Amino acid sequence: MVSFDDMLKQYKTKTCILSIDMIDETRYGNIRVLAGNEPHCEDILHITGHPFVPGCPYEMCFPKDMNFEDFVYRCAIGGEPMHTYVNLYQMGLWLNMFMIPLHCDEENKGYCIYSYEVTPQANTEKMSDLSADASARVLETCIKFRGTTNFEATVQEVIGDIREICDSDECCLLLLDTDAKECRALGEARRSESLPSITEFMNEGFYDMVKNWENTLQGSTCIIINEEQDMDEIRRRDPVWYESLTEANIRSLVLFPLKRGEDILGYIWASNFNTENAVKIKETLELTTFFVASEIANHLLVERLRILSSIDMLTGIKNRNIMNNRIDRVIAGKDSLKEPFAIIFADLNGLKQLNDTQGHHMGDEMIKEAADILSDVFSDAEVYRAGGDEFMVIACDMEADTVETRVKELLEKANATETVRFAVGVALSKDEPDILKAMRAADQRMYADKNAFYDAHPELKYH
Repeated sequence: MVSFDDMLKQYKTKTCILSIDMIDETRYGNIRVLAGNEPHCEDILHITGHPFVPGCPYEMCFPKDMNFEDFVYRCAIGGEPMHTYVNLYQMGLWLNMFMIPLHCDEENKGYCIYSYEVTPQANTEKMSDLSADASARVLETCIKFRGTTNFEATVQEVIGDIREICDSDECCLLLLDTDAKECRALGEARRSESLPSITEFMNEGFYDMVKNWENTLQGSTCIIINEEQDMDEIRRRDPVWYESLTEANIRSLVLFPLKRGEDILGYIWASNFNTENAVKIKETLELTTFFVASEIANHLLVERLRILSSIDMLTGIKNRNIMNNRIDRVIAGKDSLKEPFAIIFADLNGLKQLNDTQGHHMGDEMIKEAADILSDVFSDAEVYRAGGDEFMVIACDMEADTVETRVKELLEKANATETVRFAVGVALSKDEPDILKAMRAADQRMYADKNAFYDAHPELKYH
């Protein structure tokens, strides 16, 4: 009879023998590393700092991982050869692992050979080493994103595809916004409209629960709950989430983080899925989520750049760039202004003197306060910062008497502050329907108002 040690000498890669004890038909007990070849023993010494001990619990050699345990169970007990290539993101490594079942005459016990290779960089050939069906699914997802002109609609379609792959009751893509401390469903698909939407569970503590999923993963690439023992492990790791799952009647779950570098952008999850296809689902989604995360990261970057190009960073209102684009589109006939509309120019009086006497930081505070007042008074209009101390408002579908009331409110709120004083000019579409001529008229009236202010307050006029 060939011993484990003699068998392992035939393997050049890191290889060991695993055993698993069965408690009953659905639950397993200890998983142990019975023997290892020389590369395995050297690796364990290097990683853990202590020599490999034959027969030790597997957690002494490898990180405790629900997916790893499921692979051992399926291979050693179920007799399935297993293979996966995964990103151990918390360790900054990629793992290429193979498991081959071994024959066992012992009751309630199983054995398998575990051979593995760890590298710091991803290998594209190994990433694409999938079954034909999984490869087709991943390729289909990539093609949909590459050809899209409507990102969110494509996300919705891809989430529908993933729900079908998982044969799940529901599938959802959640995005995390760590700055705002909130999350939103970017896409969701349900087997039936009668099933509750994920949005129904987004209560006050939902973000904190989702944020904790990273800790619940414990470095694993995903969480797959497909039996009672897995759910018991979730109860131990994350009691709050376990309670939420129980209340929602979720019996099985697939959860994959969407990562870009070290950051978690969000999660894809599928609940109450077909557990018979767990391995196929894991194989497909591990690579699919890799590409989905990349597409989402690119989309978020483009959105961030769009915001930076259209929002004034000091005040948070629309900037001159987006204002000019809006005017150009109106002139070209691509946009229209719903009549009656008004063009309102508002310029700050005394900013130059405030900057010179109290510093530019005080001038910035004045500009921000002015923008807040304008945004508050004209909350239903378009407010732009046109320049240093200049603002423009486009108020569509607003009658002349309403414009007059709003301007009066604007001046009252400004005069109630210590520093903000506006010079205002207004042009109405009933007098001048051409936007450029209306802007010119409003600008002239604003400067007339400014001159009148400085005539009354010559001490505030800058030189």
